[in-house]
Amino acid sequence: MPRWGCLTDLHGGFRDDEQLSRARDVVVDRLADDREQEECRYLIRFAWQLRMSYREVCVEELRAHVGAEKLAAVEALIEAVRTSHDRIDAWIEAAEQEFPVIEDRGHGIWSAQP
Repeated sequence: MPRWGCLTDLHGGFRDDEQLSRARDVVVDRLADDREQEECRYLIRFAWQLRMSYREVCVEELRAHVGAEKLAAVEALIEAVRTSHDRIDAWIEAAEQEFPVIEDRGHGIWSAQP
């Protein structure tokens, strides 16, 4: 896939803030599982990278810290962002079907505390 590297071009590839927010929500709510702390950390950094023009995370870091199935989804999103708004919409729909919403266990533990 072309132009991997530092991913600082992604913020300009979305139709509007709504599309960007939907893509970020999929990454955060369906890919970033707090039971896998290192993977979660890099996926959250990737979600930030979608909005930022500075380097938050690079592909090499994602490849080193994210599991194969989720990495394939992230790489597909990167390709979609660099291709077309319609491909981003299709990615969002497919990812919402493939990955269930992850229950944030850390939030649940802290919110249950008296």
